Amino acid sequence: MAGSGNSEFDPELAISHKFPESLYTYTERDAAIYALGIGACSKDAVDDKELKYVYHEDGQKFIQVLPTFSTLFSVGVAQIEQLPGLQFDPRLLLHGQQYIEIYKPLPSHGCILNKASVAGLHDKGKATIIELEIVSYEKESGERLCMNRFSIYLRGAGGFSKSSQPYSYSSYRSNQSAFPKIPKSQPFAVFEECTHASQALLYRLSGDYNPLHSDPKFAEAAGFSRPILHGLCSLGFAVRAIIKCICGGDQNKIKSISGRFLLHVYPGETLITEMWLEGLRVIYQVKVKERNRAVLSGSVNLNHLSSSL
Repeated sequence: MAGSGNSEFDPELAISHKFPESLYTYTERDAAIYALGIGACSKDAVDDKELKYVYHEDGQKFIQVLPTFSTLFSVGVAQIEQLPGLQFDPRLLLHGQQYIEIYKPLPSHGCILNKASVAGLHDKGKATIIELEIVSYEKESGERLCMNRFSIYLRGAGGFSKSSQPYSYSSYRSNQSAFPKIPKSQPFAVFEECTHASQALLYRLSGDYNPLHSDPKFAEAAGFSRPILHGLCSLGFAVRAIIKCICGGDQNKIKSISGRFLLHVYPGETLITEMWLEGLRVIYQVKVKERNRAVLSGSVNLNHLSSSL
């Protein structure tokens, strides 16, 4: 087992592993369910900045798609399970970071071709960090749509290094500016929104059926008092807040997104998104109001600013 430090897990085999290409097909209904899952229109069902994600007067084929919908194009755990020799307890898996680049607006429906690779692999002794990179293309045109890179923290699956120097590999130059320090100045904007008690049950309809977000016994075994909200759902709430407060409701201003997951969120808690504007970059932090704890931080790069700012 990888966590026992024996020779079953070969990191070189893992980073050279060739994942099969995969397809993700979605409809306008899927895009609308996702938007509702990350809180769109939950405060105001006729909000003209958000109604466009779930309804259009000329038909559903004209609805707009949120940039974080791209995180659904691949299911990371399924890819990790394909890595030869790697064994881990899914109850001990943590989503550490997410980085997204958007190359063109996401269509309201489509068939997406995904190409995955191992972007990073790090032995942390008692844990392993795996970074996967997935580039998504429109199948029909072959055009690049977006790229997702995410890190998964596997507790209990480390200790595979065969030398005193812990094994560490990255296929890209780390972009530290994607995860900047939170400024000490007053935020440029603050947006507060309450999640619903059933938020995780609604979000899971978009394809992440991990029982950690729905099964009380599974959540308790993982060390939580009750099922927790998906980290990518919290990220969706944060990016929606930035689109509303800084992008004038125009989701196509988003160029790239980073998020570092700091702490779990329980469905029903209130999320406070604090935003600092630095040129074409938004630094943000999300806090849970009830516990006064930071749960998510990162940055969003914009193509251009709203004329009203």
